[in-house]
Amino acid sequence: MLAYDYPAMGIFWSMLWFFLWIIWIMLLFRVIGDIFRSHDLGGFAKVLWLLLVIVVPFFGVFVYMIARGHAMAQHDMDAAQDRDEQMRAYVQQAAIRSSGSADELAKLAELNRTGVLTDAEFAQQKAKVLA
Repeated sequence: MLAYDYPAMGIFWSMLWFFLWIIWIMLLFRVIGDIFRSHDLGGFAKVLWLLLVIVVPFFGVFVYMIARGHAMAQHDMDAAQDRDEQMRAYVQQAAIRSSGSADELAKLAELNRTGVLTDAEFAQQKAKVLA
């Protein structure tokens, strides 16, 4: 009733319910995603959780969050650690490749400067290193 006496309050309530609905949808998809990526749940348990979440969405999501909220957090931490390890491995690999190429180019330049390699041989070897 208060919302209809003041139009700004009506807009506020409409926006509040809209954003709560969006948050609810996001939480629902997050729970469904966690059900599928849980390695500690068997197939039958996954089906039961999924049926509970789909048939009785509010109750199912709240029960899942209470019963398996700690597992959701652990799954997120494990995934973040895996991504971090993969990124670190990639950066180390890229650093080794780039420093290896720079060392080889420096050696080739030194060989070219001392006259061991001709300019044509140097250009050919440089193209191989950079490829």
